[in-house]
Amino acid sequence: MTDQTPPEPTPAPAETPGTAPAPAAKPLRTRRASKRAGHPLVVAGSAVFTLLLMVILLGGGALWVGLKRYDAPGPLPQDTAIIIPGESGLMDIADLLVKRGIITDKWVFVGAAVGTRSSGKLKAGEYEFAGQASIRQVLDTIVSGKVIEYNVTIPEGLTSDQIVQRLLEMEELSGAIRQVPREGSLLPDTYKVTRGTSREDVLRRMARTQDTLLKEIWQKRDPALPLKSPEELVILASIVEKETGVAQERPEVAAVFVNRLNKKMRLQSDPTIIYGLVRGKGRLDRPITRTDITTPTPFNTYTIPGLPPGPIGNPGRASLEATANPAKSKALYFVADGSGGHAFAETLDQHNRNVARWRQIERDRKIDPSSQPAGTQGNTGATPDIN
Repeated sequence: MTDQTPPEPTPAPAETPGTAPAPAAKPLRTRRASKRAGHPLVVAGSAVFTLLLMVILLGGGALWVGLKRYDAPGPLPQDTAIIIPGESGLMDIADLLVKRGIITDKWVFVGAAVGTRSSGKLKAGEYEFAGQASIRQVLDTIVSGKVIEYNVTIPEGLTSDQIVQRLLEMEELSGAIRQVPREGSLLPDTYKVTRGTSREDVLRRMARTQDTLLKEIWQKRDPALPLKSPEELVILASIVEKETGVAQERPEVAAVFVNRLNKKMRLQSDPTIIYGLVRGKGRLDRPITRTDITTPTPFNTYTIPGLPPGPIGNPGRASLEATANPAKSKALYFVADGSGGHAFAETLDQHNRNVARWRQIERDRKIDPSSQPAGTQGNTGATPDIN
């Protein structure tokens, strides 16, 4: 019987000393990597990144172009003023600026206003833009609120009626005037206003300024002044204002009237005759007649004692100050001297000689007294038989 013994396994070959076992082979990942690159999420992410990169590049380019246009000279050929109406929004303002030729790129203006957080700071009003103003300059101007200002200049001595008429003639102002202010209650000066300011507001401002100034001047008056109130100061100052247009003469003219009040003499001021005749409605375009002088009116200081019942105009600061602190003088008369000023006298004889000298000047210059409008000779007490 045959013995069938299973063969013994072949022993592994012995390792040669110094020889490392060969590493096991790793499977290739090529197909797996290829599948990941084509995954929809990877493709979408790549597209988004590419799109963002393009947006950034395009946005940067647009920003660079916008900044260049923001500071570039504008299309205006010369200085131009426009009115931005109230309640205008950002787009309304941008459209108006383009329409008026102030800017050419509406969206750069809008973008700049939004980017600088200025869209809520734009102010209505009338603005003047310089020729070739850039969008930056235009935006800064509107944000600043530096609107155009106009001068309202009221000459000293105008009556309240005349002041109202001047304001009504200014087209930059708005609104009606309900009532003519009290005579002497307004301070003639130059006031700055913006287009659309109401005429009533201007009058109120003039009245407030007058009140403030009058209180200040009254507190600093000469204590020997024969005037009982600030109102009397305004009355006398209005006469001084009408009697001379020479600034340095005002204290001397004021002294004449103060001296007359102290001596209980009538003021005998020609402008008071005129005011009594026209009541501040205009000028007397003819010489004062003998009848005018002797005909009583509430304002005719040739026929009434002391001060008239109210001012004959609105005196300015200089006349108010001169009346509050008149010159130290004993003069009681004055008359034109032919040089634009006046000759002052302490006595009637001196005054009559001054009057005669003025009459001679008129003859030498071939000036017809009858052709001179009333009140141009600056004459106080010139009629001897009325003194």
